[in-house]
Amino acid sequence: MDAGVIGTGTMGRNHVRVYTELKEVGTTYVYDLDAAAAERVAAANDAEVCHSMDELLRKAECISVCVPTPYHFSTAGQVIGAGVHTLIEKPICLTAEEGKQLLGLIPDDITVGVGHIERFNPVVDEVKRLVKDPLYVQISRHNPASARVTGSSVVEDLMIHDIDIVFHALFNGPYTLRSSGTADIAGALLTFGTTPVYLSASRKSSKKVRTIYVEEEDLTIEGDFMTQEVYVYRKPGAYGQENGLYRQENIIEKVLVNKVEPLKIELQTFVRAARDGTPFPVSPAEGLENLRICEEIRGSLSI
Repeated sequence: MDAGVIGTGTMGRNHVRVYTELKEVGTTYVYDLDAAAAERVAAANDAEVCHSMDELLRKAECISVCVPTPYHFSTAGQVIGAGVHTLIEKPICLTAEEGKQLLGLIPDDITVGVGHIERFNPVVDEVKRLVKDPLYVQISRHNPASARVTGSSVVEDLMIHDIDIVFHALFNGPYTLRSSGTADIAGALLTFGTTPVYLSASRKSSKKVRTIYVEEEDLTIEGDFMTQEVYVYRKPGAYGQENGLYRQENIIEKVLVNKVEPLKIELQTFVRAARDGTPFPVSPAEGLENLRICEEIRGSLSI
């Protein structure tokens, strides 16, 4: 299929790069209001520039919407209205109300998905496979400040990835929620039954952190989304004190993870779903639920 990308910011450039690498894609088209930026991205990736939205909508069979979040509703609505398969970078829209309206515009005969990239990180599948009865979950996502992020809190910018993992990979059913923080640092405590799930996100860190930690009765799981490594710690076979020193023997297993670029898997999945007329794994309804929970968390922050 011929693919298109609207927007040539950081994510848009990555989408263009990956589309041109996929065997499922014929020609990759690029459109941006900044024509010079579109020309540069196209030239760097052996893609073709479109000089208007109409031209892009005529040529591309599936399109990634990578414009700034305030323009997701209008841009995605235009693509969907043209009957073109659409992948919207997260969050689905600026507000849950806009997201709800957008869902009402989607016909049954096109594939529409939301780009929650961590869902395609192999760490998520491995942790999901290992987790049976979690007693405690903690996911941390901390970043240094980024000049590319404007107009959204750390919840929609970073924590939304982990909201998606918690609600669509690990848990379902009723929950309670407490949150606190600011636009740049936030913590949320979700409780599913008796299991606390703590999410932390920051744009003030001096160290980049992307980790998940799960405790169960007989094991502890640690995963790193960046290195794509997963470790399982089993209960100690022996433990006590010798000569006044604490001693504990653990069984540590390193899980074999097939390391991949999550964006490549995401876009490959999108193109195949568009080609075959099947649903994308991250549905617009799930994207809307993620955004609704973001708004619930953000309502308690000092912004």
